Order: sequence, then C-alpha cells, then structure tokens
Amino acid sequence: MAIDISTEHLITMPQAAALLPGRPSLCALWRWRTKGVRGRRLESLMIGGKPYTSVEALQRFAEQSGGAGVVKIRTPAARRRAILRAEDELEEAGI
Repeated sequence: MAIDISTEHLITMPQAAALLPGRPSLCALWRWRTKGVRGRRLESLMIGGKPYTSVEALQRFAEQSGGAGVVKIRTPAARRRAILRAEDELEEAGI
C-alpha cells in the first residue's frame, strides 16, 4: 500500500526515529526504506528531495515485520524457576 498524502500524517525520517522505541538511527531507517527487512520495506516518498514516511506507514511496517527474529532473553531467576519446575515434573513422572 502506498502512502496517501491526503489522509496520512507525513513525518520526516528524524521524526520517525524519535517515535520508535530505541530511537533507531537514520541509517537504519534508510535501510528499511531501500533494502527492507525480511522482504518488507518501509513505505516512503520524496518531496523536494527529502524523504518522508507516515505514522500509518510505520504502523504497517511494524505490524508486517511481526517482531520475527526477536529473541526474548530469560533472566537468571526465570531460568532457575524453569529448571525447578522441570525437575519437579520429572520427579512426579518418576524419571
């Protein structure tokens, strides 16, 4: 879907970076626009030689990226609890 400038809220790339968690670099946004992530590109357009995207395009990009490849790191305490649960289950099963 292309950006519809009559209905979507246009923002500059620095504004887009400021809206995103972790404030990705402008280089990252450029890569998302040109090369994409996992086959999905951030929608953008050029006006007067300056790249713009929209809040709505950022939302679509985030939804379609789906967070795939994000690894959730378990804390040491959570790991210990998981080990204790597994040991209890094995003991109950007689293993």
